[in-house]
Amino acid sequence: MLSEEGTLHTIEYYLSLNSPWSFLGGARLHDIATQSGIKVDVRPVDAGQVFPVSGGLPLPKRAPQRQAYRLLDLDRWRKHLDIPLILDPENFPSDESQAARLVCAAGLQGGDALALATRFGESIWVHDESFADADVRARCVSGVGLDFDALNALAASDEVTQKLKSFTDEAIAKQVFGMPTYIYDGEMFWGQDRIDFLQRAVIMKAKTVVTQVDVDQGDG
Repeated sequence: MLSEEGTLHTIEYYLSLNSPWSFLGGARLHDIATQSGIKVDVRPVDAGQVFPVSGGLPLPKRAPQRQAYRLLDLDRWRKHLDIPLILDPENFPSDESQAARLVCAAGLQGGDALALATRFGESIWVHDESFADADVRARCVSGVGLDFDALNALAASDEVTQKLKSFTDEAIAKQVFGMPTYIYDGEMFWGQDRIDFLQRAVIMKAKTVVTQVDVDQGDG
């Protein structure tokens, strides 16, 4: 566990709820947060705005070779992580606008926005359900112990609209170009396959904080 000072540090998590890579990294990111006591600030972004300014292309516009390799890599990762991921779900992509509003609202409410974002990913990539469907969203919200009606009311607010816009604006300003992206202590980690490096950074920061606390106490 980090010292009291260390718990103030936050992982900024930029994601698309449609991204299988965001979903695949969700459980491990949760583990890092739980083990370290670090907060994860979940920030759904509009990939349609992020990609054009960074040279990225939406999946249908990518070269066939890249699309084929993506499926190969997804297959590797689902086996490696033992996650029953569907490689080509019928409901991908789904309109994530309302689900993103709920994730944002959960964060504002102090709920587990990370668990909710991961549950939305599970709905499409494991169960082939569309989170554009209100019933699916309701099940996902209740599945992580949140009140759907209360959260849905907050999700419809101007506060959430402005917050979501700020997430996308911040992502672009911080040169985020793909999802998921994690930013910790000013350092960017792109992709769920960089989570090990993120975890190392968290561990090293914890050691630095503990060492500093020991020095400060010694000076007393």
